Amino acid sequence: MSSFSRKAAYWIKRCANIPLIIIGAFFVGILLLNDDASFSQSMIYEREIVRLKKEIKENTDSAAYYRNRRLAIERGDEALEYIAREQYHMKRPTEDVFLIVPSSK
Repeated sequence: MSSFSRKAAYWIKRCANIPLIIIGAFFVGILLLNDDASFSQSMIYEREIVRLKKEIKENTDSAAYYRNRRLAIERGDEALEYIAREQYHMKRPTEDVFLIVPSSK
């Protein structure tokens, strides 16, 4: 037996509390190896929660934008006319509209 292993065995016998080591190993096993409540699974769930909260914020901002746009259309003719002209290429009966489309090379 080497000198290091003799010293390690002596330290374990003299200083280490075997029940404490067993209880510590049990808790480490519970934290890392349990499938349902493991630490690694908890971290995966936490990342998913953060991602979903970010997605909720983006969707809330988008919903607020479209809500404001709908209210602007309902309240006045300027927003409605702007949308009709820009997105749907509509025109008044007395005017001509020319669309300028950039050519692709």
